[in-house]
This record gives sequence, C-alpha cells and structure tokens, in this order.
Amino acid sequence: MTATSARPGTAAAAHELAQAPAAGERRRLRLPFSPWHLLLAPLALVFAVPLVWLVLSSVMSNAEINRFPPALWPSGIDLGGYRYVLGNAMFPRWFVNSLIVSAVTVAANLVFGSLAGYAFARMRFAGSRVLMGLMLATMAVPFQLTMIPTFLVMKKLGLIDTLGALIVPSLVTPFAVFLLRQFFLSLPRELEEAAWIDGCSRLRVLWRIVLPLSRPALATVAVLTFLTTWNDLTWPLIAINHDTQYTLQLGLTTFQGQHHTQWAAVMAGNVITVLPVLLAFLGAQKTFIQSITSSGLKG
Repeated sequence: MTATSARPGTAAAAHELAQAPAAGERRRLRLPFSPWHLLLAPLALVFAVPLVWLVLSSVMSNAEINRFPPALWPSGIDLGGYRYVLGNAMFPRWFVNSLIVSAVTVAANLVFGSLAGYAFARMRFAGSRVLMGLMLATMAVPFQLTMIPTFLVMKKLGLIDTLGALIVPSLVTPFAVFLLRQFFLSLPRELEEAAWIDGCSRLRVLWRIVLPLSRPALATVAVLTFLTTWNDLTWPLIAINHDTQYTLQLGLTTFQGQHHTQWAAVMAGNVITVLPVLLAFLGAQKTFIQSITSSGLKG
C-alpha cells in the first residue's frame, strides 16, 4: 500500500524536475539580447556624447557657443559655420590634399605591407627574426624622437612644403607588416603548396591565393592607416608651410586666431572632417574582429 501510494508522488516530482529546465530556458529566451549589452549600451552612449556635442555645436552661433553657462541644445539651427567653412576658397583644396595623402599612404601600406608580411611569414632567410624584432622595436619609439631626423631627411630630398613630405615617411609602417604577417601565418600552407605544384611563382601565389583570403586583414590595415593619416596634425604642422599644401587638420587651425576664434566654423569643419573617418569605420567594422582574432592580436 505504501509503495503503491508513493508512485504517483514520485512521478509528479519527476515531472516537475523535467519541467524546471524548460521553464528556465523560456525565461532566458525572453531576453532579446546578451546581458552584456546592459553594460555596453551605456558605455557606448558615453563615448557618443562628444560626437553628439560636436554636431549640436556646429549648428549654433558663435554667441551661443561662447555663452556661459553653455547651452546644451541649440535654440535654432544656424548654418553660419558651414557657410563660413564651405565659402572658404582653400577648404576644397585642403580636403583634396588630405584625400591624396591618405589614399596614397593606404595603397602603399597595402602593397609594401603585403610583400614584407608575406616574406616574414613564409620565407626563411638569414637574420629574418632579428630584422623582424628590430622593426617591431621601432613601434616603441615615440614620434617626438624621430621627427627632427625625418625633417632633415625630407629636406635633403627637397620634399619640405610638398605633399610628398607627408607621404614618404608613411609609405610602409611596422604595424601593417606585423598585422599582415600574423594573418598570413594563420593561413594553411597546403593551399600555397598546391599552387606551387601547379607552377605558380611566389608573387602569383600571393596575388591569386593569399591576398583574396586576407581581405579582413587588408581592410583593417587600410582603415587604421586611413584614420592615422587623415587625423594627423603634428607632422603636417612641421613639414608644411604654404597654405596651398595644407591638409584638413592643419587648415582648420587657421580658424582659430589669437584674439578671436570662429568656433562655429571650427565645429562645422570638424564635422565635415569626421564624416569620411566615420564612414570608413562603419564600412569595415565587421572585419576588425575577424582580422584581430585570426592574427593573434588578442588583448
């Protein structure tokens, strides 16, 4: 009698235990995003505050920007800053100069970085490890220590006050070589060996096999090089003297005077300057994680 009466209770308990995980799974499925988003979303908003403030300030008047306490929201849309910037005859020239310098630097880093990275990844020659170590050691040298020797070299080459002075020192960077080398090491050798058996040379293997598989790393190098070159101010400030050779970052400093600053124009010019950088980042953001995880650059 006791055993018989215990069976229904035992079956009910087992049924409840079986239903418990299912209920827990249903509760977890109700959350449409990762719990980490509860932390990352507020952080993203904090990082977006300067950009939002820049856009709002660009449609304020100079009086509204200089008011104390500062206005958090424009009383009306004032496009005087944009008219001042776009009405400046030199601004289109500065934009083209920045575009030329950035495009040539990106293309050169992709070409030379790919060749050097593939050589370090697949070719064994005397002193390759030492050379690689010395190249990486240059990344730890601050620019303040190299700008005077770089200036003297550019002066000897006759490139001072030309766009060439902004392009030549950045034709290839240690970071581009290192990132591409690490990515090339992650690719299986069997693909290249099969191409060698078919009679392909190393350059053809690099062009036909390796580079098409390395698009995430190439996109990462391109975007990071573009960001660095486009936003550079220190070296153009040293190497360029004439306003016709100014880049955007250097040209925007002319809106700031000793006694009066066109803050609306400065904000509007910065918005226009940030747009290409923002578009470049948004266009290649999906490749960053894939490239960094494949190249072993985990933090």
